[in-house]
Amino acid sequence: MNVAFYTLGCKVNTYESEALQNMFIKEGFNIVDFNSFSDVYIINTCTVTNQSDAKSRKTIRQAVKRNPDAIVAVMGCYSQVDSETVAAIDGVDIVIGTTHRAQLLDYVKRFMRERKQILEVNDITRYKTFDQLNVTSFAENTRAFLKIQDGCNQYCSYCIIPFARGPIRSRDPRSVLEEAKLLVEKGYQEIVLTGIHTGGYGTDLEAFSFYDLLKALSDIEGLRRLRISSIEINQLTEDILNLMRSNDVFVKHLHVPIQSGSDNVLSKMKRCYTLAEYETKIQEFKKDL
Repeated sequence: MNVAFYTLGCKVNTYESEALQNMFIKEGFNIVDFNSFSDVYIINTCTVTNQSDAKSRKTIRQAVKRNPDAIVAVMGCYSQVDSETVAAIDGVDIVIGTTHRAQLLDYVKRFMRERKQILEVNDITRYKTFDQLNVTSFAENTRAFLKIQDGCNQYCSYCIIPFARGPIRSRDPRSVLEEAKLLVEKGYQEIVLTGIHTGGYGTDLEAFSFYDLLKALSDIEGLRRLRISSIEINQLTEDILNLMRSNDVFVKHLHVPIQSGSDNVLSKMKRCYTLAEYETKIQEFKKDL
């Protein structure tokens, strides 16, 4: 039986889709291109903009049109925040949000038996568990992504992500290190740490911080490059920067978002820095790194 995936949005979605592909392969499914005729289509959606919502709906309808008899499953941020709209699209058989992704294969099997639409979307704002998905190979990448956390506690005034992903949930450090070691054993020379609010890792853990995780990862034998996918300016602490300066395993590149050049706009956005603070720190980074 063939299954096709389509992933919209961020690196976290990419990681989660790869994990599910591995899961389906182990069950005997063949992965085919999304533009091909398939028995199952899985669309991993995004909702950061109205445009991404529209693209998610368009992609779902394309799958239904390609094979009206296929099982169409929709997951991700858009189906989390607007599950009723997704479920109402003709031909959609399974709708989950941003939790219980590991159960998607079971839902596909259940639909095969019962032929009744499955809608499993929970209140993410009260969710406290990190959903464990493991990836040890990436079909289209020479470097490996490693998801270390989910959710965000910021609640910036313009952003829907906390409502789509819920509060910060950090992955168990032992699990992170085990997967990182497996990836290195598989031959991946670069690991990219990713999450919804990557630098927030450890916020919900006792006595284990993002710095502690970076230090432990940097000690893994055989790992040549370690990259942070994205991090907020206020989470780049001096101890993290000193670690990056002193250890060549860290890629000397940082993606540090800034939403506006106006302090007034940043304040209204509920961002936690001023333009001057941002600029000062960036100049320090450029000089020292």
